[in-house]
Amino acid sequence: MEPLFLFALLVLFPVFTPTSGFAAKGSVSDLEIYSFHVDCKVTSRFAHSVITSRIANRASVSRAVVFDVELPKNAFISNFSMTIDGKSYVGLVKKKEEAKQLYDQAVSQGHSAGLVKVSGRKMEEFSVSVNIAALSKVTFELTYEELLKRHLGKYELVIKVRPQQLVKELKIDVHIYEPQGISFLDASGTFLTKELAETVKKTLTEDKAHVVFKPTLEQQRKCPDCSESILDGEFIIKYGVKRAASAGDIQIVNGYFVHYFAPADMPRMQKNVVFVIDRSGSMHGKKMQQTREALLKILRDIHEDDHFGIITFDSDIVTWKSTLVKATPDMLQRAKTFIENIKDQGNTDINAAVLKGVELLKVSKEEKKLPEQSVSLIILLTDGDPTSGVTKLEQIQSNIKSGLYTLYCLGFGFDVSYNFLEKLALQNGGVARRIYESSDSALQLQGFYEEVATPLLQQVELHYPDTAVSDLTERVFRHYYNGSEIVVAGRISKDNLEVLSVQIKAASSSSDLNLAATAPVEEQDEALNKQKYIFGEYIERLWAYLTIQQLLSKAISAFLNRKALQLSLNYNFVTPLTSMVVTKPEEGETDRTMVAHKPTEMEVEEEAEYYDFSGPMDFPVLLSSSDSE
Repeated sequence: MEPLFLFALLVLFPVFTPTSGFAAKGSVSDLEIYSFHVDCKVTSRFAHSVITSRIANRASVSRAVVFDVELPKNAFISNFSMTIDGKSYVGLVKKKEEAKQLYDQAVSQGHSAGLVKVSGRKMEEFSVSVNIAALSKVTFELTYEELLKRHLGKYELVIKVRPQQLVKELKIDVHIYEPQGISFLDASGTFLTKELAETVKKTLTEDKAHVVFKPTLEQQRKCPDCSESILDGEFIIKYGVKRAASAGDIQIVNGYFVHYFAPADMPRMQKNVVFVIDRSGSMHGKKMQQTREALLKILRDIHEDDHFGIITFDSDIVTWKSTLVKATPDMLQRAKTFIENIKDQGNTDINAAVLKGVELLKVSKEEKKLPEQSVSLIILLTDGDPTSGVTKLEQIQSNIKSGLYTLYCLGFGFDVSYNFLEKLALQNGGVARRIYESSDSALQLQGFYEEVATPLLQQVELHYPDTAVSDLTERVFRHYYNGSEIVVAGRISKDNLEVLSVQIKAASSSSDLNLAATAPVEEQDEALNKQKYIFGEYIERLWAYLTIQQLLSKAISAFLNRKALQLSLNYNFVTPLTSMVVTKPEEGETDRTMVAHKPTEMEVEEEAEYYDFSGPMDFPVLLSSSDSE
């Protein structure tokens, strides 16, 4: 295998690092990032971010420059351009198949076709490489959009800052507008000294927030007389939204609406949870140790009114108790003893293990050991594909499909078929999550459990007038958990509609819940359009973004893929169905074509053998050729 080299101006959401992988390229000082701006506008949770990097080649010969940015996994790139010698080259979004043809053509001509991506834990990488002439400059501008998810009551922006050089004009500028009102705002950084913290300027009014971080060259220095930068870590902005109306908040702009539903002060529902834990031979060592550690801590957090069960499996299934038991101090202590003695061995029988979990729930319900108004969950943790019992993935999906419980699938490492786990979870109302093998794997497991630890509602349905709206995103949800948020968007199809109404039905801890809300269309439209710094069609783009995300998660038919593809092209989004093509004339050569695509989890698994995710970082470390082998 040929050695792998990296010569880049590296941005990790954003990190900007000039490094030299080729001695012939000259000193790092030849390439200077003299300006780097991150401008982010968050409007009703929808974030529109623009990264602008200006780089000068101070050398007397041409230099290769790579603009390399890591973006949130859930983000869609919507624009990219580079300006060289006053001329702009703009990326075009095309069908993935068309882009691949251009990519293959570039490779066949001996060009570096660039922009081949891998994912870290939370990030995806965008990269473009260009040659710039001696004593000239290049400007890169990248735009991406995403809907921020409410997590444990907070919205969070994490900006990784790692320049490894001093930047004359460095600025992070974040505007937040929330019509419901902003309840709190916090800005921090893992690298912030007392002096640097004073450079973070925060402004908070009733419904707007503004955060600016603009350190001078002297403030960026690691020490008074050195040229190293102290900026190495995460810049974090957290905020909350006020919640007055129990039926949520409806916002309308330009014929599109979005409805945010996150009721406050709801009593928790009792839950019944079965932990189905892989103890096959591949879990040997650190994986098993961290799983035990996480389960012991999770047991400490189980509410005394909840019921739980534990199943461990390899080629054999071991059930701790024949039915679910209440989380009394005595039972929790017995469970801890059982967990401490889990031994890894054998193969992997996922089918039988999950079906045993279903049986536990069914028997416990039939024997009336579970509360009537309660939520039933199965949490599966496995690190490999099925190798025992039923091994055909489609057959397992068919066997396990049920509406009696919600299944969450946690895939440990890269030896699992993530697509299989994702389909398994989605068809049973849950989600899949990859657990990365690193020093904090136990914390990742605990963090996931914390998200689903407090259910407040189940069987949530949001109803809008059929004659007034169309093109709705998902409006039926199995559960609503404390600290999360339900988001529904759609198009107003009725002309001259004066009032948009919604009715919400759900089951709570004690009874059925019925809520209603209305929003005057014209007043909403005018109020939101008054905001000067937001882009006026943001709700339409939010609707398109959310629709594409949901269609891709259900991509079980060609029709759904076609619909998601058309929306991706219409709104210029780089999604798993599209790619961005950048063409730049090269001196003395044919035009150079570069292609950026959004990787799927399957592509991540295929490339995992070339990358090391074992560290505590949120991005991959490129291995040398000897390490890869």
